[in-house]
Amino acid sequence: MDRTALSSSDSGNRWLPRYTILALCVGAYFAIRFSQLLVSALVPSILGTFAVSRAAIGTVLGGMWAAYALAQLPSGVLGDRFGPRSIVLAGVGLTAVAGLLLAGTPSFVLFGVSVLLLGVGAGLYYNAATALLTARFDAIGQAIAVHRIGDPRVALGAGVAVSLLVLGAFARRVPAAHSIRTDESLRELLAPRYLLTLISRPTLAYTTVLAVLAEFVGLATMSLLPTFLVQHHGYTLLRAGLLFSVLAAIRGVLQPLAGRASDRLGRDGVLALMMGAGVIGYGTLSSSTAFVLAVPAVVLAGIAMSWAPPLQSRAIDGLTESEQGAGFGLVRTIYILSGALGTAVIGLVADVAGWATSFLVLTALLAIAFLLLLSNRAVGRWA
Repeated sequence: MDRTALSSSDSGNRWLPRYTILALCVGAYFAIRFSQLLVSALVPSILGTFAVSRAAIGTVLGGMWAAYALAQLPSGVLGDRFGPRSIVLAGVGLTAVAGLLLAGTPSFVLFGVSVLLLGVGAGLYYNAATALLTARFDAIGQAIAVHRIGDPRVALGAGVAVSLLVLGAFARRVPAAHSIRTDESLRELLAPRYLLTLISRPTLAYTTVLAVLAEFVGLATMSLLPTFLVQHHGYTLLRAGLLFSVLAAIRGVLQPLAGRASDRLGRDGVLALMMGAGVIGYGTLSSSTAFVLAVPAVVLAGIAMSWAPPLQSRAIDGLTESEQGAGFGLVRTIYILSGALGTAVIGLVADVAGWATSFLVLTALLAIAFLLLLSNRAVGRWA
C-alpha cells in the first residue's frame, strides 16, 4: 500500500485520498474525546446532582475506561480479520448512541450505563483508525499525533452531531481496506500463547509498563482534575473549568509536536522530557493552592499528558504490519485497563487521605516513569 510522510513534497499540490482519511479520523476522534472529556468536566455537578461519593463517581468513570480498554484487543483483531473501516463505523456509531443517552440521563444508574457504552464505542474505534493511518503514512508518530488533535446537554449534543456527520462521511468516502489475516481464525489471532509471545518481548513489555504508569496518571487527571481544583484548591467551577480547558488545549497543541519530535529525535528522549515536566507540574499542584502557581503547573501537567504519540509509536515500532492489530490492541488493553484503576484508586485516596496525598501519588508514578526512561537511555536494556 502506498505510504507517505505528512508532507507535500511527494504529492505536489494534489489533495490525496489518504489525507481525506486522516481528516475524517481527526473528526471522529474529536467527537469521541469531546464526549469523554465533557463527562469528566461535569463530575463536580454530577456529585451534587446525584449525591454520590467521589469513590463512586471514580468507580463509574473507571468502568468507562475499563470498557474502553477491553474493546482494544477485539478492535485490533476484528480490524485485521474484517478490515478496519467497518470497525471504525461501529465505534463512531456506538459513541453517538452513548452521547444521546448521556444528554438525557435522569439517574446515576443510567449515567453509568451510558458511560460504559461510550467506553466500548471509543475502544472499538481507536485501533482500527490507527491501522488505517499507519498503513498510509511512514511518519507514524506524526500521523498518530495529528489524529489525536480532537449548557452541558447542548455540548453533548454537539458531540453526537459530530459523530453522526463523521459516520456518514466515513461510510461514503473511505474505501473498504483489505483484511491482513483472512487465512487465520479469530481463535488463532486471540490465542493466549500468541499474545504472550508478543507482550513478552523486552521492548514491548517495557513500553507497556511506561504506558501503564502514564495512563494511570492520565485517566485520573482527566476524570478528577476539575473536582480536585474545586474541592482542594477552593476554585469556582468556572475557574476550574478554565484550567481544565488549558490542560486540554496544551494536549491538543503539543501532541502533534511530540509525535513529530519523536520521529526525528527518538521516542525515549522526548518522553523523558515530558515525564520530567509532569513531575514538576503535579508536585506543584499537590503542594500549593496558589492560582499563580496552578496555571504553570497545569501547563506542565498538560505536557506530561501529551505522551501518547511517542509512546504509542514506540509500541508500533516493535511490531510488524501483520502483528499490529493484535499487538497494538493488546498493549492498549493492558495499559488502559490498568490505567482505568486510576480514577477509582485516586478517588478513594482522596476520600481517605485528602486530595494533596492523591496527587502526590500521581507525582510519584510519573517520577518512576521518568527514572525508567533515563535508565533505558543510559543502559539501553529495553531498546
